[in-house]
Amino acid sequence: MYRPDADAPCPMCTAFLDSLNANAQHIAQHANLAVVAKAPIAMIRAWARQRGWHNLRLLSSGDNSYNTDYFGEGPDGAQWPSLNVLRKTADGIHHTWCSELFFAGAEEGQHPRHVDMLWPLWNVLDLTPDGRPQDWFPAPSYG
Repeated sequence: MYRPDADAPCPMCTAFLDSLNANAQHIAQHANLAVVAKAPIAMIRAWARQRGWHNLRLLSSGDNSYNTDYFGEGPDGAQWPSLNVLRKTADGIHHTWCSELFFAGAEEGQHPRHVDMLWPLWNVLDLTPDGRPQDWFPAPSYG
């Protein structure tokens, strides 16, 4: 979502988190939800304030190996979007699901669709007669 050396967060992650923020309180009734980014927490919180994200628990992985442990960072430091589900049981914490469709690669003419089932934006656009625009991405702001 937000690399430590980036000027701004990823616009796609931002759009996804806009919708997730709106549902975070509902999700919290049944599951713990956390958003992890590599940037320092101060940078992440500043962006959250600007976006109006008041419902997301935001964490920094800048000082730990979470990103590499859970498929969110390449050996060269490249940041990869990844959604992970973990479950805590008496036996420990278990990694139960990952959005590994990202690693399968997209079909020609498509962008990766690894989290689309959770993203209302793409679901709504896919229902329109023309479908999702091929070369369009959400903007960080409209104004």
